[in-house]
Amino acid sequence: MGFLDFLFRPRARIVDMHGLADFLDANAAFLMQKGIYEYSRARAGPYAKTLMTERGFTQAVELARWQAYPLGLGIVAEMAEGVLRPPAPEEQRAFLDRFNCLALSVIDRYPQSAVLTQDAWRAARGELAQHLARIGLHPPKRVMDIPEPFATRYFELMPIHASLRGRDFPTMRNYLRITLCNIHDEFTRRADAAALVARLRAAPPPAPSVL
Repeated sequence: MGFLDFLFRPRARIVDMHGLADFLDANAAFLMQKGIYEYSRARAGPYAKTLMTERGFTQAVELARWQAYPLGLGIVAEMAEGVLRPPAPEEQRAFLDRFNCLALSVIDRYPQSAVLTQDAWRAARGELAQHLARIGLHPPKRVMDIPEPFATRYFELMPIHASLRGRDFPTMRNYLRITLCNIHDEFTRRADAAALVARLRAAPPPAPSVL
């Protein structure tokens, strides 16, 4: 979940499940962390450089980014699933089961957050699993609409006191929409959709998840 690792990582074609998992991981972290850092700098104004070095603030940022990561993974996974979902209804259930298993394997790369309790991290994983299960109950959304259910929670995680946030929620919601659209554009350029769907369909059925 490294922000700088994402910025400087080569942009290879996405042709297998490992590459797909890496894309979900890196972009979930990027989507959440970029917003946290940029909003905090904007709100701090001329004091941003000082604020970024204060221990209390850095701890608040660390907490916010780990709380936000499962939200980001849910957003980016829903976007990618919408791109890859087979058109034939009879193929969609098995595809979605395997895709959801892969998305959950991404959060399982982090058995426990460095700053959240094990119970809190397990609960976040459970919420992610429930969100992924609901994706198949409706047609793929417009990309710009995918962050909507997460936007309020994400805004409330900002490491800035609530009294100082003002009326910034629409700005943060638009950030999520625009950035996800950019991630979608990159995914459609880099992903070999046919190869990814074939690999997912060939994957063994997922075992029951233990939350």
